[in-house]
Amino acid sequence: MRELIHQGQLAGHNAVVVGAGLSGLAAARLLSALGASVRLLDQKTPDRQTQEALAAAGVALVVGEHKPSDFASAQMIVLSPGVNPHKLVPVLAGVPPQNVIAELELASWFVTEPIIAVTGTSGKTTTTSVIGEMLQSAGRKVFVGGNIGTPLSEYVLGTQRAEIVVLEVSSFQLMNVRSLKPHVAVLVSFAPNHLDWHETMEEYLAAKLSLFSRMTSDDLAVLPLSMKAELEARQFTKARRVYFTATERFKDSALIGAHNKANLEAAWLAAKAFGVDEDHARRAVAAYKPHGHRLQILGEKNSVTFVDDSKATTIDAMMAAIDSFDAPIRLLAGGVFKGGDLRAVLPLLKAKVRSVGLFGASREVFEAAWGGEVPLFWEPTLEAAVRRLYAEAQPGEVILLSPATASFDAYKSYKARGDDFARVFGELT
Repeated sequence: MRELIHQGQLAGHNAVVVGAGLSGLAAARLLSALGASVRLLDQKTPDRQTQEALAAAGVALVVGEHKPSDFASAQMIVLSPGVNPHKLVPVLAGVPPQNVIAELELASWFVTEPIIAVTGTSGKTTTTSVIGEMLQSAGRKVFVGGNIGTPLSEYVLGTQRAEIVVLEVSSFQLMNVRSLKPHVAVLVSFAPNHLDWHETMEEYLAAKLSLFSRMTSDDLAVLPLSMKAELEARQFTKARRVYFTATERFKDSALIGAHNKANLEAAWLAAKAFGVDEDHARRAVAAYKPHGHRLQILGEKNSVTFVDDSKATTIDAMMAAIDSFDAPIRLLAGGVFKGGDLRAVLPLLKAKVRSVGLFGASREVFEAAWGGEVPLFWEPTLEAAVRRLYAEAQPGEVILLSPATASFDAYKSYKARGDDFARVFGELT
């Protein structure tokens, strides 16, 4: 147990955690360790292992639709990243807003190490991971987590200490964060996304920029050069600002595309603030293995290259993926559309894409934007669309899964969607 956590700090307090994902479970355990009486709410029954872990931590589990009575007498309500606060408004009537916090906010109260926090629409995971690798290459002891991998509450509960904490931070988390203050904060990118969650684009951007609001002139904000004019017009931080763009600094890298060159530059500027020199940064980049489902080359069949970019759940990410290849592309798209202007993709489609295979949900959205502009078809499943594109493809072309959508029409996650694509690839003859 860490030195800032003492059993009894929250004795006599009632706490409610919403969401039984990794972050929610870690938050419930942390609150219990602080002596609070904890209820964890989830609309679905968790698996047996989760139930046993909650019982062992003395956490009461409440399953089903949320009701006002579930939150009665709670002095603290902690939301997991996957819980939409807007949808809780009817059951939180009368609850003071300051009583509702994110898991990240709770855990940050017990972190004394300097924090590097990374947010943005796309590129967060890559940039966060590369920062960690650069710092480790320079001999620094690092924790990398947050919205990826290990929740911050889990780190707080653990016994291993780091010199620097590197966090991926989502807009969902930031909507209920009030005291987290990073020493370095990175905005990797910004584009329309999660408009099925955030009520407006301004709310979405404001959530991202709130990460920088508590920083001082001793801190560093790393920001995209493409947004300089807009950001300079906003009074969103007192931190020093440095702007990045794609460079050729890191030529020995498995990451492809101009957007990844920009991600590497952002990572370098963040790591440099902690004394990492360029030599250690280059070694880290050369050794870095990209996470799966992010422009991951699966292999070739009959000289046709298959690329899994299932993590591309936004239009901006799809455009970056298409722009990463010189070879002609057969594009796979479809799923739960989250908003944005699909017609903005048309210049790239006409220049680089031979045909589009739509699959699953949002057929009408894609067809309305692209119909008559590029060759396209629709199949009910990803597998059927892959096989049809493969039948059309010529040697030297790329079949690219970069769907610009969430996966929840047919898969539990973008990873499951990418894994299914890999399975189909493996079965092709």
